[in-house]
Amino acid sequence: MLEAEKIKSNWEQYRQAVNDYFPTRKDQLNRMYDDFEDRMVMMPASSIAHFHNAFAGGYVDHVLRVIACTEKLYKSWSEMGADMSGYTIEELRFAAMHHDLGKVGFPGDGNEVYQVETSDWHRKNQNKMYKHNENIPFTMVPDLSIWLLQQYDVKLSWTEYQAIKIHDGMYDDANKPYFVARSAQAKLKTNLPIVLHHGDHMAAQIEFERWRNKDQATPKPSVEKSKITKSNGLKNLAENNPDVEKTLTDIFSAFNQD
Repeated sequence: MLEAEKIKSNWEQYRQAVNDYFPTRKDQLNRMYDDFEDRMVMMPASSIAHFHNAFAGGYVDHVLRVIACTEKLYKSWSEMGADMSGYTIEELRFAAMHHDLGKVGFPGDGNEVYQVETSDWHRKNQNKMYKHNENIPFTMVPDLSIWLLQQYDVKLSWTEYQAIKIHDGMYDDANKPYFVARSAQAKLKTNLPIVLHHGDHMAAQIEFERWRNKDQATPKPSVEKSKITKSNGLKNLAENNPDVEKTLTDIFSAFNQD
């Protein structure tokens, strides 16, 4: 679990990165993030504790780590002699920041993906901290990520599109043709999808190890209140949460102390 101040500072860092990294697209991106702010601040990165960051604020924390990991890997690949041409640092950062955007769900109140798991059995026996919203259409995360960007008129280069689409690597069977090429012509034109996949994998493994080493007791998701809008999505995240009153107060104070 993250402290209120950490959730607040992560979100501020995330929004600042939009303005710093994507100067020609920041207006469209900020409009999207304004619309999803109350949901994204509190989102987990996954639904199961031993996956990664299955706690309030876990999504933003994960994405910031993926950006940092991909930048480190970019530098390492370059130092080892890899051909880093064919894409820019902006494209690397854009793909890293938006690879899991689809986890936010669909626009509109109540269309979030993650809702707090209220079954004690599932929490204790499966480490399932969140459940998926049954009222929204099923979709693969990369597909919804790209669709959301299109909804907000955010332009993507082909390199960014491809990296987001196949960032799960061989974990998704549909990606196999991109990674198991039978000819030189069919091989990836840039290594961005590979660098992103490895960065995402690195971040998720680090987050698992932190859970394993520091949080052996099953963590309970908490949802906190801020000056952002109280939507049904936040109510769904907070439902039957025993720690909700204390953590709501903490976040409220953190976001409004300015």
